[in-house]
Amino acid sequence: MLRRSWWRATQVVLALVVIGLAVRHLTRNWAEFRAQEVQVVVQPLWLLVALLTVVAAFAMLIEAWRRLVVSQEERLAFLPAARIWLVANLGKYLPGKVWSIAGAAVLAERAGVGRTAAVTAALVLQALAFGSGVIVVALTAPRGFHWGGPLLATGGAVLGVVAIGGVTLLSAPRVLAWVQRRLPAGWPAIRPVTPRLVLAGLAVNAVAWIAYGAALVMLAKGLMPAAVPGFTLATTVFTASYLVGLVAVFAPAGFGPRESMFILLLSGPLGLKPAVGLAAASRILLTLVDLILALPFLIRRRGDTTAPAQGTRP
Repeated sequence: MLRRSWWRATQVVLALVVIGLAVRHLTRNWAEFRAQEVQVVVQPLWLLVALLTVVAAFAMLIEAWRRLVVSQEERLAFLPAARIWLVANLGKYLPGKVWSIAGAAVLAERAGVGRTAAVTAALVLQALAFGSGVIVVALTAPRGFHWGGPLLATGGAVLGVVAIGGVTLLSAPRVLAWVQRRLPAGWPAIRPVTPRLVLAGLAVNAVAWIAYGAALVMLAKGLMPAAVPGFTLATTVFTASYLVGLVAVFAPAGFGPRESMFILLLSGPLGLKPAVGLAAASRILLTLVDLILALPFLIRRRGDTTAPAQGTRP
């Protein structure tokens, strides 16, 4: 219990440090921020393509979650899986990441899926999201920021290997037992997942991060064509900032820490005002996708959507 309290306190401190650095950076460069002129030119086609790219990433993640559930000897078609995942996903706007897993379990059970399978799939997907994000940042950061050279590339490769090794441990019963002991009492037992499925899920999550980076480039083209980040830079910035949001358990949907990291990383290459603008636009885009995709299921209120539940990914 004491160890868990220390871990939560560490997360809060790290998140506050990131926010503090962003505020300090903005304060010190306030004159530069006001002097910069960013011309906003709305291009609906690019915005639509950005939105559809995020939707495609969501579809890949839903299918990855569904396959993890099916691997636990359950039956679940894509549409019911999408209903569970999307409606549950709205819970990420509540503080605390445990709601995401608990909500997915409740909704899945109402759809005829066992809680054990739903909890296992949700936990594994969270781990795969983080592990794949580390790999993507490790591979894209040296080229995206044009610094670090061979040393940073080597360090990134080591991080990537460590991340792959870490997620494959999800196949080990002892590791899952260790995770189980740190979950709230009364949660269903977590089952091991085959290494092949773990690595496949890792690849799907990595592709999803890349899609988010591409969507950020398209978003910039649709709003600020004079301040468009390169693809590798956009992928690094989006993924790294999202990972910070994942770690910040107390922040609903990572709000605050994610934007702060986004601004810190992007203000150098693009300028302070474009970085702030893109951070806000990216948040709005993802929130719109969350609402647009979940709304039809909420309106229908059919089957397993009779009660509000919480998300599967921050």
